[in-house]
Amino acid sequence: MPTLTGRSGAEPYFTRITSDTGHELVADEPLDKGGQNQGLTPGELLAASLSACVCITVRMYAQRKQWPLANVEAQVSFDRNEQHMVTRLDCVLQLAGELTDAQRQRLLRVAELCPIHKTLVSAIPISTQLA
Repeated sequence: MPTLTGRSGAEPYFTRITSDTGHELVADEPLDKGGQNQGLTPGELLAASLSACVCITVRMYAQRKQWPLANVEAQVSFDRNEQHMVTRLDCVLQLAGELTDAQRQRLLRVAELCPIHKTLVSAIPISTQLA
């Protein structure tokens, strides 16, 4: 099972996240929330996961079909409530290339079948425990 580890020290909210595959990124909160604004917020990371997965899934599908997709962009915006819970995600898909209308519509449907999209619209059990 892939594992990501977040580590937070004395700096308020700044969190270094490492993967077991050797990758690293940082998360933080904005200055007005007491953070240092040195990385994406957790909500932005969630939106980034959806954006990346949509782009990758659409690209893979177009390559398998040998469709002339030159570029794909998935712009994801989100709303949060007072508890900072993400309550809505909106994804706008931009496709560049000599695609037919039917191909564009199919790629739109494929975008909604990406693993992160399917995960977010389902219920996910989460187990939290002390080490």
